[in-house]
Amino acid sequence: MKPYILTIFSALLITSCSVQKKQTENLPVSTTKPIENNAQFFSAIGKKSTFDAVKINSKIDARTGSFIPTLDAVIYVENGQKIWMNLTAVILQAARGVATPEGVKGYYKLDKTYIDSDFGYLNKLLNVNFIDYNSLQNLLLGKTFLPVSDENYKLTQNVQGFNLSSKEIQKITENGKTTEYNISLDYDKDLNLNHVLLTNIRNNDQLEITYSNREILNNESFPKSVKIIIKANKTDEILLENTKFDFSRMETTYSVPANYKKTEIK
Repeated sequence: MKPYILTIFSALLITSCSVQKKQTENLPVSTTKPIENNAQFFSAIGKKSTFDAVKINSKIDARTGSFIPTLDAVIYVENGQKIWMNLTAVILQAARGVATPEGVKGYYKLDKTYIDSDFGYLNKLLNVNFIDYNSLQNLLLGKTFLPVSDENYKLTQNVQGFNLSSKEIQKITENGKTTEYNISLDYDKDLNLNHVLLTNIRNNDQLEITYSNREILNNESFPKSVKIIIKANKTDEILLENTKFDFSRMETTYSVPANYKKTEIK
């Protein structure tokens, strides 16, 4: 797999992120009412986003074993409709991508290649089988992006907040393919998702995502810091750092330039 592909389309999965920072001072006071029962917890973490659109200016670093320069990114989300991203390196455009409920598209300017695929592309990239547009947007926003329920998960309260752990092996089927996972999700006291760990039972591959440094904007919590770690035959990390959020709509043009060659994940 070309390393730039991992950068472009893993970045479509998250708002803006950096290495998780440990905060010990000036922590926000919890404003969430105490959870009285499990049903209340699951209802709260399943609440849908109500924003219309958000634009995030970010910096992206990828650690894949190959050199990839730090990239500046504009990530734009229209709620439930579209995730668009433009990448530049040293002020020159490097790549552009877009995800819609129909699939993902993107092109890389430096070697004149592009992709046009359903979500099987991102699932293969992340070594999972459950990503569709809705789960992609939830993952991007730092919201619960997996199906969870009181029946299948054990809810435990702790000093940091709450933990959900699968009571038994979770079987997720997508396009006729079933994969078995052990899953753990951690939430803070305000019920914001801050850590997810999925372990593939068959081969012990892992997908780990950490959200931190949240900010309340337009009455919704957005993670300012995120780290994605993909552990398979080797370990890849995607680190991003946001610089600005803007809730106005913008134009998001996308067209593959002439003479570009279609590429596939091998």
